Amino acid sequence: MADISASDVKKLREKTGAGMMECKNALVQTNGDFAAAEKILKEKGLAALEKRAERATNAGNVIIKIKDDGTQAVVVELKAETDFVAKNPDFLKLGEDIASIALDKGIENPNDELNNMVTDLATRIRENMGLKRLCLVKASSSEYLCKYIHGENDIGVLVKCESDKPEIFATEDIKTFVFSLALHIAAFNPVALDRSKVDQNWLKEQEEIFKALMAKDEKLNGKPENVLSGILQGKVDKFLKEICLMEQGYIKDEKITVAKAMEEAGKKAGAKLSVSGYVYYKVGTAE
Repeated sequence: MADISASDVKKLREKTGAGMMECKNALVQTNGDFAAAEKILKEKGLAALEKRAERATNAGNVIIKIKDDGTQAVVVELKAETDFVAKNPDFLKLGEDIASIALDKGIENPNDELNNMVTDLATRIRENMGLKRLCLVKASSSEYLCKYIHGENDIGVLVKCESDKPEIFATEDIKTFVFSLALHIAAFNPVALDRSKVDQNWLKEQEEIFKALMAKDEKLNGKPENVLSGILQGKVDKFLKEICLMEQGYIKDEKITVAKAMEEAGKKAGAKLSVSGYVYYKVGTAE
């Protein structure tokens, strides 16, 4: 039987995250073969994960990275079972590493390379976790990317603005304004940028809900069809103002819309300014 030193046990523990006795037993079982012992511990970790596979993963982190040259950004949601693990330094580092690799390689969706990184940590921590979603955002020379992470990495927003004079994105006033847009999106989670971006089938479903509620309203009984149609249109219009970013009351002055605030910011900078897109991720929500 091979001599199992304390340093060997410590080394295996550091690499696999398994307990001291588990590491020692694995080394004894494999007669000191480090690679074989590591394989045994990994298989045990995978078996433990299999048992936890049905457990909910509503905790986690959102990570956003922007390239130094501002041409690309990546938004990642990494999920876990518990807040305890979501705050684990190794879990936090994993999210940063995944975002960096995706950004460097231009990866647009979760792939085997990234998923295997998650599995490797999951087998060591023995908690169900996964790469829930990832998106790569590209910016042209006339666009500017800005990020905001809320709270303990539970909400992340990436906003992309465009201007006919992109040099304004180097000014503090415009940088501050675009950051305030990211804050606004994090706070109000608009469904769409503007009315043209709202899914029409989904909007039709909302109209049917409004109609059903109106049918139950006794105050509307006997009202002419044209009056009911006008009321319905008013409800839909109000709804669209609430869910479309450009029509929402601006977070720093709700008396004006986001569109108006943007127009004023652009005019002050001597340029046209617009939002060309945004990404909103909240931990534990569907895409």
